[in-house]
Amino acid sequence: MFPKPVQSLTPNTFDYEQKPLVKQTGFREYDARWLFGPELNLMGVQALGMGLGALLRELGVAPDIVVGHDYRSYSASIKLALVSGLMAAGVRVRDIGLALSPMAYFAQFDLDAPAVAMVTASHNDNGWTGVKMGAKRPVTFGPEEMARLKEIVLAGDLKSQDGGSYEYIDNFAARYLDDLTRRPKFARKMKVVAACGNGTAGAFAPQMLERLGCEVIPLDVDPDFTFPRYNPNPEDMEMLHAMAAKVRETGADIGLGFDGDGDRCGVVDDHGEEIFADKIGVMLARDLSKVYPGATFVVDVKSTGLFATDPELIARKVRTDYWKTGHSYIKRRVSETGALAGFEKSGHFFFNAPIGRGYDDGLLTAVHVLEMLDRNPTKSMSQLYAEVPKTWGSPTMSPHCDDERKYGVAQKVVARIEAMQARGEKLIGQAIRDVVTVNGVRVTVEDGTWGLVRASSNKPELVVVVESPASEARMREMFRAIDAILRENPEVGAYNQTI
Repeated sequence: MFPKPVQSLTPNTFDYEQKPLVKQTGFREYDARWLFGPELNLMGVQALGMGLGALLRELGVAPDIVVGHDYRSYSASIKLALVSGLMAAGVRVRDIGLALSPMAYFAQFDLDAPAVAMVTASHNDNGWTGVKMGAKRPVTFGPEEMARLKEIVLAGDLKSQDGGSYEYIDNFAARYLDDLTRRPKFARKMKVVAACGNGTAGAFAPQMLERLGCEVIPLDVDPDFTFPRYNPNPEDMEMLHAMAAKVRETGADIGLGFDGDGDRCGVVDDHGEEIFADKIGVMLARDLSKVYPGATFVVDVKSTGLFATDPELIARKVRTDYWKTGHSYIKRRVSETGALAGFEKSGHFFFNAPIGRGYDDGLLTAVHVLEMLDRNPTKSMSQLYAEVPKTWGSPTMSPHCDDERKYGVAQKVVARIEAMQARGEKLIGQAIRDVVTVNGVRVTVEDGTWGLVRASSNKPELVVVVESPASEARMREMFRAIDAILRENPEVGAYNQTI
């Protein structure tokens, strides 16, 4: 019997090398994230692998899994510890090596494997690690599966099983890139900045873009797991600013930025203007609905209200379903509703049949953005963006709040705003028109200005977004009002960025 995991250990001790450390807060809503060392050790990763193997059997899924790892100094070690736990649990493991998360999702289809476990901390800072898991392609685990996995691992009910095996799939990246580029080259000649933040995407994205006929201007594509310039996160203004500067310097047609595990894509137009991902989603919905009128799109509650109010989308009878933020939630909703695509403000985009397989892939997102430009040969990216109705929106802002407290704070904010609505109180001097509580709280006032507060699913933070179709002043007014409500809770700390 494998030792039962513990919640805390002191590094550089004999106990640390003899007991599995798995802090319970690492089991998030739809994936797992830990600080490697203080919250998780290699024996803890083995325990996670054994627990995942047990869960697959419990779910009635064949014990057959694809694994991969991102480009961090410790990711390969963590993956091999996970593999040892999976094999001990009797699971057939197929290792695709250094990979992007969407490459691992593609491998489920290409290798006909029911399950996936991708070792990645995505866009989290160095020191973090994690695992994205699934057992029913193309969806990944949600709260129910993650809660059960947590129970199995922390209870220490970890038994060895016969039948485990290991196979390394050599050069699997070639199969993934062949799949992405099995389409005609773009007719339009496009100069593209490809920003990879010195992360995993640098091994794959520039090559894919070149194969599709683009002139590629590489930006921070060389591997460096210290991430010396900025964290590879296309929702972070530092990365977007670096992309914008390179576009202006080179006269590129577009800048495309990929996050640490390649499942997200950020965009800068030909003027060097950063376009938030939800607005890119509106542009893609406009373009795709010309080919597929009456399509359904799923978007997260952080996203712009234009999906519901844009005249072009209304004219083409597009249906929009606002849903919970989180790649697992949107992916599952796209699958359940048969939507053509799903868009998250964070840059996770999900293209369903016939234009994708339903999982989030930053490289495929780049392809669809470039296809949009290719279908509009007389218009630049900035011109297409100018056709979208103007709104003033914030980036995603994240004040610190401990994992143990963030959900409680979010619930207090929900209750506070619901009580304001019930009493007929005004917010920014206007009546509250709508309160949506599918994921935290999104409150909208009479002129369409709205603010959102929710708990982050994968970091010790809250999430705040505001937008106004009326003016920048209204947007800032809403931020001040939402922030004032948040500050009623002393547990809420400083923002990572603000407006």
